Amino acid sequence: MTTIGPDPEQLRLIAQILTLHFKEELSQSEIATRLGLSSAKVNRLIKRGRALGMVQITINSPFLHQFEIERRLSKRWNLKNCLVVSSVTGNPETTLGHVGDAAGRMLLDTIRDGNTIAISGGKALSAMIANLPGDLAYDVEVVPMTGCVQGHHYTDVNHIATELAQKLSGHATLIHAPLHTDTAAERDFMMSLKSVRDVMDNAREADVAVFGIGAVVGENATYYEVQPASQAEQDRRYAAGVRGEFLGHLIDQDGKVSGHAFNSRLVALPPQEVAKIPVTIGIASGVEKIQPIIAALNGGYLNSLVTDEQTAEAILNQEVQKIA
Repeated sequence: MTTIGPDPEQLRLIAQILTLHFKEELSQSEIATRLGLSSAKVNRLIKRGRALGMVQITINSPFLHQFEIERRLSKRWNLKNCLVVSSVTGNPETTLGHVGDAAGRMLLDTIRDGNTIAISGGKALSAMIANLPGDLAYDVEVVPMTGCVQGHHYTDVNHIATELAQKLSGHATLIHAPLHTDTAAERDFMMSLKSVRDVMDNAREADVAVFGIGAVVGENATYYEVQPASQAEQDRRYAAGVRGEFLGHLIDQDGKVSGHAFNSRLVALPPQEVAKIPVTIGIASGVEKIQPIIAALNGGYLNSLVTDEQTAEAILNQEVQKIA
C-alpha cells in the first residue's frame, strides 16, 4: 500500500506554522488566532512537521560535549544522575574545586528536610563543603559511614560531618572509633559497641550517601596517605588485583572487596550495604582515580557520579578498549 503524504498546500501551511512557532516564538494559541485555525489543529500540524523531518534544532554550547559524556556514563552504568565539569589542565586542585562545587549542587537538589546524609571523609567532601553557600537551612542529620583517621583532621569523617551539618544548618552525629584497628577481633569488638553500632545503623538507613573514592596507585594514592605501605607492598597489592579504595575497603576492578587482611580490620559500613541507600553520590577526579571510579561503578556502589571531563573521558576510553 502506498502512503500518500501531505499535499503542497498542507506542506506550505505546516512550514508557515513551524516558522511562526520556532522562529517568531509565537505560542500555539497565537498561531491559531492569526491563521484562523483551532489550537488542536496547530498542535497536530507541528507534530506532523516534526515527523516529516521539517524541524532541526541546533544547540551551540561549550557544554554539549560534557552532556554527551554524562549520557554515555549514565547509560553504561545505569546512573540516576551524572555531572561532568570542565577540567583545568595542570591544576588538579582547581579541578577538584569545580567538581566539589558541582557535587554540592547535586546534593542540594537531592536532599529534603528530615533526610539523613551518610558521608565519608576525604578531600572530595572537603571541596564540596567549601563550595556550599552559607545561607542554607535544612533539617537534616549528617552521619559518618566510617571510623576516624588520626592526623588528618580536615579530611577526617567527624570533621567533615560537623562542617557539612553546620553549612546545611542541620546536626551531626559523630563516631568515636578509628577507621583501622590492629586486629579483626578488635574490629569486631569495636563494631559491637552500642555507640558505634548506632552510628552504623543510622548510616545504613540514610536517604543519601556522599563519598569520595580512593586511589591505590600514583603519588597521590589517598589510601596510602592514611595506611602507609612500602612501594613494593603497594605493587604486590596491585598485582593481586586491587584497583581502588571504597570507604577504606580495598576493591578489585569489578568492585569486589579484596581478601586482604586490612579489610577485616575496618570500622566502616560494608560497600554492599552502601549500595542499598536510595541515592549514592560518588565524587572523584584525577588520573589516579580512573581505575578506582570504574571499580566502584562496576560494584554498583554509586548511582550518581560527579567528576571532571578529562577523568570521565579516560573512563570511557578504558571501557572502549576493554570491549575492543
